[in-house]
Amino acid sequence: MDYRKVNIKKKRIYSFFKRVVDIFASFILIVLLSWLYLILAILVKCTSKGPVIYTSQRVGKNGKLFKFYKFRSMHVGAEKELDSLLSQNETGGITFKMKDDPRITKFGKFLRKTSLDELPQLFNILNGSMSFVGPRPALPREVEQYNDYQKQRLLVKQGLTCIWQCSGRSNTTFDEQIEMDLEYIEKRGFFFDIWIMIKTFFAVIFGKGAE
Repeated sequence: MDYRKVNIKKKRIYSFFKRVVDIFASFILIVLLSWLYLILAILVKCTSKGPVIYTSQRVGKNGKLFKFYKFRSMHVGAEKELDSLLSQNETGGITFKMKDDPRITKFGKFLRKTSLDELPQLFNILNGSMSFVGPRPALPREVEQYNDYQKQRLLVKQGLTCIWQCSGRSNTTFDEQIEMDLEYIEKRGFFFDIWIMIKTFFAVIFGKGAE
């Protein structure tokens, strides 16, 4: 089956400086936000049973697996309940999103609404498995269902935020997310990354498309 191939350029200078910015910015933010990490960790631990940090495998650039970190926002054993909820998927695609997901804890809803559950991914950025801007990392079970066209979103390093994260977030469909990820791959550059980061900031502040 024929499909449109993404016009991807190596952009060595951009990639080098992007990594430099990722290292320094993530390190500085981790230090400056250490107090917030501590407070959130205590609140996660006090409001539900289980580990503070949720760790899972995600698929990165060129299909490489890596450990992905988040503050836990669901109760323990939530993954085993996914099959029973698939019929209520609201994305119309491979990824799963449900507005009133019963697996999310009360404090977890706050973490997701404010995107604070994503803060531990600064460590992913620091260790090089992710970048500040890039397609959001997918689960292995999701990537297994990708066709050749969709697999092109793995051509670059996955990111903390992307175009669809600041353009509707949870309100976008899976197909729309793929198109926006591929758009980013073709247009990526310093100023485009800055534009996405600024838009993401305002999307988080105003809770645009958040669950």
